[in-house]
Amino acid sequence: MSAGATHEEPLHLPVKPGFARFLVFFAVFLCAACGMVYELALVALGSYLLGNTVVQASIVLSVMVLAMGVGSLATKRLVRFAAVSFALIEAALGIIGGLSVLALYLAFAFMNVYTAAMVIVAFVIGALIGAEIPLLMELVQRIRAQKASSAAADLFAADYVGGLVGGLAFPFVLLPLLGLPRGALVVGAVNAITGIAIVLWLYRRQVARRTRVGLAAVLTVILVVLGVAWAFTDWIEVTGRQKLYRDPVIVAERSEYQDIVVTQHLRTKDTRLFLNGDLQFASQDEYRYHESLVHPVMNGPHARVLVLGGGDGMAIREVLKYPDVEKVTLVDLDSAVVDLALYDETISSLNGRSFEDPRVDYVSADAFTWLKENRTEPYDVVIADLPDPDGEATAKLYTIEFYGLVAAHMAPGARMVVQSGSPYFAAEAYWGIGESVAEAGFATTPYHVDVPSFGDWGYHLAQLGSTAPELAVPPDVPADLRFLTPEVLDASTVFPPDRSRESVGTPEPSSLLHPRVIDQERGAWVGY
Repeated sequence: MSAGATHEEPLHLPVKPGFARFLVFFAVFLCAACGMVYELALVALGSYLLGNTVVQASIVLSVMVLAMGVGSLATKRLVRFAAVSFALIEAALGIIGGLSVLALYLAFAFMNVYTAAMVIVAFVIGALIGAEIPLLMELVQRIRAQKASSAAADLFAADYVGGLVGGLAFPFVLLPLLGLPRGALVVGAVNAITGIAIVLWLYRRQVARRTRVGLAAVLTVILVVLGVAWAFTDWIEVTGRQKLYRDPVIVAERSEYQDIVVTQHLRTKDTRLFLNGDLQFASQDEYRYHESLVHPVMNGPHARVLVLGGGDGMAIREVLKYPDVEKVTLVDLDSAVVDLALYDETISSLNGRSFEDPRVDYVSADAFTWLKENRTEPYDVVIADLPDPDGEATAKLYTIEFYGLVAAHMAPGARMVVQSGSPYFAAEAYWGIGESVAEAGFATTPYHVDVPSFGDWGYHLAQLGSTAPELAVPPDVPADLRFLTPEVLDASTVFPPDRSRESVGTPEPSSLLHPRVIDQERGAWVGY
């Protein structure tokens, strides 16, 4: 017997040792793919529900790596019963991993204990994954005695390739075809079948009949439970979603990028759009936000207008009130939001069917990438109506580099307006955004208004150079405005001492390598 080989006698298997080893390595491959999917599913779910992808990934991966070490140590006493132990561990992984997404979604919607529950689930799944390799090593060496180093090399090769396949299958196959909850359920079923089927067939001569019957019963129960969960997935999702919102949900869909939910109050008919749980507008007061965003920046040349974000169509509704506007280009990443604004009767009536205007050209693209890769005729007006910078995906849209790209698309004398969040609830982030705009070569005029559904909300009006732009309504301002007047604009430039620029010390700008706005935004809203 070679050095480092197991002391077990080779087994009598129903197939040749070479094919038996192939089956075990194939099991390693499948189990590694399943384990990778569980990790990515927990990261994705946390990102969907809480945002903050880096933090979610750090917590999940750190907990799982620790747990894998614990699981690996804990299997020492199970090596004597490697085949049955492996089958039971894969059964546990199948049921826990398969149900993890739905269980954590319920914990988020009904019990408000998501983070604690996620850490527990990640630890359990990690421990079970960590237990796989020692048991599989034992199974491989029982088939044919060989050096431990050689067996480990083969085993880890299969493990790493499985991880690669699982990592690629998650975003490109499972999510598009099945979605997050059902994708996890399918992977759970594959995990359980892989582990138990190998034992029931490959090691059937070494496992007692009663044990085989028990494992078959366990597999049947797991598949039934996962099947029932599959059947009730939509109901669970709808019930949990409704729990999160005050008003009845009238539209709910998951696009490639985010959850899109529209609610409507039964009595007042107040309609609200939420993206990943964040309020985008409330129909009862959105005109305050959009009039304040659009009309001050239109006080000057405005034949060509670029709108970044604003896929709900409300901002371009205000832009199109000026008959001398010749072209409006709207760049928004998520075409599903634009489709909602274009085809949903409730939303399209609110935005005045603005996307049907022949002057409007919609581009489905990331604003940063589009600005970087496209060179167009310069614009007279740029409106940055982008989501708040509370995560890595949106933080780049509030950086010095981003505003530098915007500047390259602006005509001489052009003006830009940036929605900048709340100077009351997120004062440091608000003034930090102004610093980022200024660092890109703009002079800015900060202003803020009251939007009841949002609270105190702020903007930065900007133009290239050292002279701050005048904040005023255009001479040809539409007569049908419901909120914005010269008097309201005059008052909007006044900030109380506790929310002035000086109140936050020296606000720091954000760049791609130092996205400070994320931390500035995360530290906001505490206690509200």
